[in-house]
Amino acid sequence: MTEKIESYLDYLRTVRGVSPRTLDAYSRDLQRFAQYCANHHIPPDGASPYEVQSFIADLSAEGAAAVSINRALSSVRGFFRYLYRFKFRSDDPTADLKNLKSPKQLPTFLWEGEMAHFAELPDRAGILWPERDKALIMVMYSAGLRISEVANLKVQDLEGDFSSAWVLGKGDKERQVFFSDEGREALALYLTSRASRIHQDKATDNLFINRNGGPLSVPGIRWIISKYAERSGLDKPIHPHSLRHSFATHLVNAGCDVRMVQELLGHASLSTTQRYTHVDMEGLKRIYKKAHPHGMRKGSIR
Repeated sequence: MTEKIESYLDYLRTVRGVSPRTLDAYSRDLQRFAQYCANHHIPPDGASPYEVQSFIADLSAEGAAAVSINRALSSVRGFFRYLYRFKFRSDDPTADLKNLKSPKQLPTFLWEGEMAHFAELPDRAGILWPERDKALIMVMYSAGLRISEVANLKVQDLEGDFSSAWVLGKGDKERQVFFSDEGREALALYLTSRASRIHQDKATDNLFINRNGGPLSVPGIRWIISKYAERSGLDKPIHPHSLRHSFATHLVNAGCDVRMVQELLGHASLSTTQRYTHVDMEGLKRIYKKAHPHGMRKGSIR
C-alpha cells in the first residue's frame, strides 16, 4: 500500500474514529485498488476518472456483486475526497461516478407453517435451554423485535401480564410491542426457570440471560438461533432478523394496515415497511405457480 493510502487509513482511525471492522473493509478495498494501479503502472493518488472507472469495470468483469462494487467505489471515493480536501490533489476523479443499481432483495422470512415448526424446536430438540429459547423465539417473532432490542430488554420493561413491553429502538425511540398468547405462556415458563439460574452476586435486570446467569449478548442470540436453524430442516437461511421479517410479512398478509405495521416495527420511514407488501406479492406468485394448472409454463406469470 502507498504512503497516501496509509495516511488516509490513519486519518479514518484517529480523526474519524471509524470502527475496526469498517477500517478493515476500507483497507481491503484500497489494497485492491492499489494493486490494480500497480498492474497498470499508475500511482493510486494520481488516477484519472477513466482509470477509476476501469477499476470498477474490472471488478464487474470478475463477477463481483453490485453491493461489493459499490462498497469498493465508496472506499476509493473516500480516499480521493481526502486527497482533495487536504490539497494533495486539485480535483476529485470520482466526483461524477455513480453507484451501480443493486437488485432489490426481498427479506428472508418463514411462512406461517415454517414459523410454527421453528418455534416448536426448543420443545422437541432437547438442546441448550428450552424454556429460554422458546421464549426468545416467541418474543422476537410475536413482537417483531430487532436483535439489539431483545438483548437490551429488561424484566421491568414487561407489563404485569406479559401481554406487552416497552422497548427502546433505533434513535432511542421508545415504543410498545405486544406478545401473542403463546409468547406470554413461553415468557411465564421461562421466568420461572430464569429465577433458579440468577446468582445474587451478579444479578442482572436483562430479561434474557445465558446459562451462567449473565446477560445474553447479541452474538449469543445469533448463536442460539443458528443452532435451531441447523436442526430445522428448512431449506432457507434463518437468522434473528428472519423472525422480525416473518412477523411483518404475516401481519401484511393478514390484511394489517401497513402504517400500523410501521408503528409496531419502529420504522422511521413508511417506505421501509412497504417492502413487505412486495413480499406478499412474491408469495402470491409462488402460490399461483404451484396451484394453477398452467402456472409452471414458462412466461405464464411475470
